[in-house]
Amino acid sequence: MPRFAANLSMMFNEWDFLDRFAAAADAGFEAVEFLFPYDFPSHLVGERLHQAGLTQALFNLPPGDWSKGERGFAAIPARANEVAGAIAQALPYAKALGASRVHLMAGLADSADPKAIEAYGRAVANAAAMVGEHGLDLLIEPINPRDMPGYFLGSVDRAAALIEKLAIPNLKLQFDIYHCQIIHGDVTMRLRRYLPLIGHVQIASVPSRHEPDGEEVNYPFFFDELDRLDYRGFVGCEYRPRGATLDGLSWFEPYRPTGD
Repeated sequence: MPRFAANLSMMFNEWDFLDRFAAAADAGFEAVEFLFPYDFPSHLVGERLHQAGLTQALFNLPPGDWSKGERGFAAIPARANEVAGAIAQALPYAKALGASRVHLMAGLADSADPKAIEAYGRAVANAAAMVGEHGLDLLIEPINPRDMPGYFLGSVDRAAALIEKLAIPNLKLQFDIYHCQIIHGDVTMRLRRYLPLIGHVQIASVPSRHEPDGEEVNYPFFFDELDRLDYRGFVGCEYRPRGATLDGLSWFEPYRPTGD
């Protein structure tokens, strides 16, 4: 049965961020993920996670100035050298959280620009080596152009090809069903093909990005497929609840840990 991680950047927004850990645990989640923890001291975020008895499934490296529209910089040739500083900022959080995966955002850049392609490949390889020294996996994630126009990494196939080309053991694919369905469709076949490369899975309904309980993707089938493929990682619930978070968790009931 899949193990689910609540995304605290999108879910449980009725609580202050540091209180969302306990709320997620009370709702039955055994893990959490979030985008960026950097507004809070690393030791405090770690304390809330461990007090709630949760596992940290994933978080993002710093993306630049999010409020000004920056979405990473690994594929921006003039800024790719900033990745090392982002990793240095993230490492205390990884240690405090006991995390084993971090996500490197590519940034807004022309995906056909040879200089951007070269900068991104080099930045990804260097970042994987740097976080690998600390026992971490580096994840890269394709993001659909509707939600993030101009994002450099907009293809699951292209991301997988880069991972296969670099052949770095701790470089993994962040396989987001919501993004994959919008970009390509044919989600299950890509899951089967790329499973050896996948380090983390995320879900949301398509096209609304709400609870995974309807619309285009048959999630009960997909969850069964994860079991058939013996996927052992967490499934991140990166969706925006339609209303109150707890009111939208009926989809989660069949998968809620029983404690037996």
